[in-house]
Amino acid sequence: MQRNQPSSDEQSDRDTEDFVSALLTASRALVGVSARSLADVEDTVTPTQFRALVVLAADGDGTLSRLAARLGVNASTAQRQVERLVRDGLVDRRENPQDRREVSIALTSHGSRLVDAVTSRRRAAIARIVRDMPDTDRGALIAALEAFATAADEPTAGPDHAHRLGW
Repeated sequence: MQRNQPSSDEQSDRDTEDFVSALLTASRALVGVSARSLADVEDTVTPTQFRALVVLAADGDGTLSRLAARLGVNASTAQRQVERLVRDGLVDRRENPQDRREVSIALTSHGSRLVDAVTSRRRAAIARIVRDMPDTDRGALIAALEAFATAADEPTAGPDHAHRLGW
């Protein structure tokens, strides 16, 4: 009796489902790492606010509309987040003298230090997890995660200071 082999479409669907399940499991672990890395500053910023700070750290000075687009939120939501971050001294907001409708936003030195501190804790926690992985699995994981991040249009979190992003 011959077993029917799955079609290439069925196999592709199974592979996709396996990959999604693995990513969901890994994302739970990463959410835990993220939450623990924010524990020392949870009175200062929420995870959503930290995401805005990370985007500003990656993009540099920008506009409210660009921040809203990068966060995938409407302008009024981004504006409320920025107002809280300005109030807490993490973001500086200025009107553009040439176009008063445009608002320029940037991290303050306090905001940059907060992003660096949280990211450093996050990197250390992830490094501990990676060290516990078998060496033979690391290369494939790097390639898969880089492809995933590229498909998601996520900025690279390189080891150099200019790109030490840590959402």
